[in-house]
Amino acid sequence: MLTIGVLASGRGSNFQSIINSIDSGALRAEVAVLITDNPDAYAIERAKKHGIEAIILKPKDFADRDAYYLRIAGELKKRGVELVVLAGFMRVVGKPLIKEFQNRIMNIHPALLPSFPGLHGQKQAVDYGVKLSGCTVHFVDEDVDTGPVIIQAEVPVYDDDTEDSLSERILKQEHIIFPYAIRLFSEGRISVEGRKVILKTKSS
Repeated sequence: MLTIGVLASGRGSNFQSIINSIDSGALRAEVAVLITDNPDAYAIERAKKHGIEAIILKPKDFADRDAYYLRIAGELKKRGVELVVLAGFMRVVGKPLIKEFQNRIMNIHPALLPSFPGLHGQKQAVDYGVKLSGCTVHFVDEDVDTGPVIIQAEVPVYDDDTEDSLSERILKQEHIIFPYAIRLFSEGRISVEGRKVILKTKSS
């Protein structure tokens, strides 16, 4: 069974979708810990409800960025975490954590990368006038939203869309593909070759 550590900063709806997938039996995994940089994050309430340990680590309490991410890496390793999941973690991940979990940190971004990286991907899509947007699960590297793409889902962009309306439709797809990507990882069906993520069939 895959042991997961979740990092979140806000309401944690993707965190909840992962919990739901585990509870339904669709994903054979356990969430060992939630780590958040925000003491007011609703994700903490979700963790409590499901008996998941929650740790609050605020960057301002550490000497520098590296010290902060070394501590996070240490907490994750202490609990036997095999895969780190960023479920709305609103910080760029530091090198110490990436080094400890190379190709074992997953993030979901509300756009079809490499288009519209960074903040407000949905607004970027609406403002640009694209006809298709969506979401991307990718491995995390040292830059912003540039890691190898694992899986994507398309969402149409309508002429009357706003950032909020598009975000709502994209979020529904996020809740589907994020647990699925974790499931692929748990089943050993993901390999990384350079920038390419190879997805294996169950029979291979």
